[in-house]
Formats: sequence, C-alpha cells, structure tokens
Amino acid sequence: MKFSKEILAGLIAIIAIVLLVVGINFLKGYSLFGGDNTYTAYFPNSGQLMVSSDVTLNGVVIGKVLEIHNMPKNNESRRVKIKFSISESNISLPKGTMVELGSLDLLKKGLIIIYPNSDKNGYFKPGDEVPGKMAVDMFSQVKQYADPISQKIQSLIIHIDDMVNSLSGVFDKNGTSSITLGIQELRSTIKNIGGLSLDMKKFLADEKRELGRIMGHVESIAYNLKKSNDVVTKIIGNSKKITDEMLSSDFKGTILEAQTTLKKLNFAIDDINQGKGTLGKLIKDEKLYNELVESNNELQELVDDLQANPKKYVHISVFGKKNKGLELTNQEEMKLKKILDSIPE
Repeated sequence: MKFSKEILAGLIAIIAIVLLVVGINFLKGYSLFGGDNTYTAYFPNSGQLMVSSDVTLNGVVIGKVLEIHNMPKNNESRRVKIKFSISESNISLPKGTMVELGSLDLLKKGLIIIYPNSDKNGYFKPGDEVPGKMAVDMFSQVKQYADPISQKIQSLIIHIDDMVNSLSGVFDKNGTSSITLGIQELRSTIKNIGGLSLDMKKFLADEKRELGRIMGHVESIAYNLKKSNDVVTKIIGNSKKITDEMLSSDFKGTILEAQTTLKKLNFAIDDINQGKGTLGKLIKDEKLYNELVESNNELQELVDDLQANPKKYVHISVFGKKNKGLELTNQEEMKLKKILDSIPE
C-alpha cells in the first residue's frame, strides 16, 4: 500500500507534534505515560525554585515540580503555591508528612519530602495539600554561625587597635626614656641585692664558728639538765609532799581563830572610836592630850634644870652633916605637885 507524499508528511508532522508535547511534558516533570500522583504545597516564597526541579525522599529523586503559582492575596505563609508529582507508584505520603523547600546541593533547589515517624493516621490522597515549610539554606546557616564570630572579630580588632594606640603612647620619646631609667634602676637594685647576698654570705661564714660554739654550750646545758633530772624529780616529789601536808592540815581551825581575833580587834577598835578605855580617852579626849603634852614639857624643863643645877636638888655631906633638904620655891613646888598628880597610880 502506497501513501502519497502529502499523507506521509502529515503523519510525520503529527508524530513530531506528539513527540514535542510529550517532550515538553517530560521536561516539565510529567511522566511519559502519565499516571503520576500530584500534590500541592504552600510556601512564603519560592526560594528561586524552578519548574521541573527534583522532588527527593532520602536523597532519591521521586518526582518533579510541575507548577509554581504566585498567590499575593493569601496570607504571608501561603504566598506561593507549588504543584509537584510523585512518579514512584509504590510511594504514598502518610499524614504528618512535611514538604521542605530548600537546597539539594550548592547549586540546585528542590523539594524534600520528610516522612513522619508513624503512618497510623492514614495517607494523603492525590491532589491533597501537604504542609510545606522553608528550609534554612546553606548560606543562611553559614551566615547564622558567621555573624557572632564576625562581631567578636570586630570587637577584638577594636581592642587590638586600642592596645596598639596605648603602646604607641608608651613608646614615644618620653615613655622610652622612662622605661630606660626604670631598667637602669632595676639593674642597680639587682646589683645591690647581689652585694647584700655576698655580705650575708661573708657574715654567715664569720659567725659559723661562733654558732658552733653556742650550739656546743646548748648541748652541754642539755646534758647537765639530763644529769640533773633525778634531782629535779626529787625536788618536785618533795614539793608535792609539802603541798599534800599543807592541804591535809587543819586550815578550818586556823581560819576560825583568825576570824575570832579579827572580831576582837574590831571590838577594840570600836571601843577606841567610842572613847572607851585609856587608849580611847587618850585619842578622843583632847584636853587630856593637851595636859599630857604640857606635863611632858614641864617634866622636860625639870630634867633640864636638874642636869644644869644638880646641887640645887641634891646635897651630899662628907662629914655626915645633916641634910637640910631641898629648898623649893612656891612656884617650883606647884609644878612638882602637878607632875606627880598627873602620874597614874
């Protein structure tokens, strides 16, 4: 059977158109023979995702991104609608599955299917909406870690700059001179310390012999103390014996006698204070005291006169002449009588 050239050209054109449509759909992510399960997800932005980008599960491509629609009237978390397909017939999406929009590697963007821990809640049906979220891309993660480090580096650079400025101020002409003088003083101090150390060494060498002699005396004293240990022990024993005997004596009786004596002494002092007795009268009676003082003065005058004029009072006769007696004046007789009356019987 022969076909005309026109029919053959038409068939070729139809086949070419079919192949073109199939190729375009394949490039869009549709399977060649159809039958893929499609789902939708909403995101705040597209993250520069393109149609025909891969949909992966555990790093394996299981589908393609079919459509990306801008939804500006939706709320902020649902501004972009993405339709994607799952070409693997044995893969279903359990409820609780998340679709993450992010980087598959350094260059490619795609959708990442994150399975839940359990599939007890059932599965999404083809055409259902699957919850979506934006993944933090690599550059954002790097920026998140790098920002604090960058801030610390900037702060460190500021401190280093301040330190360099401070050092520059220190190491100017005046600062260098001060440091030089300080080093010179430090050297002088070290030299003085060295000289002092030598003096100490010499002093210790000179005093070493004397120290040895002192230690010998100390050793001799310790030896003598050791030899006298028995004597010291006996002395301590005797002291203890004497102490025991003192403690065992009748302190109570002695104390009672002392108390009695003190009471008597207190009574005597009370009597004296009250003017009783000879001593009390002598202390309390001012007239008696004055008379005694006057009598004493007169007696002293008489004694002085007796020593000055013994012949006036005593007459000695060698030949046995009769003693005529002492001739006194009336005034002298009154004084003598007053003195004799004042003498107690």
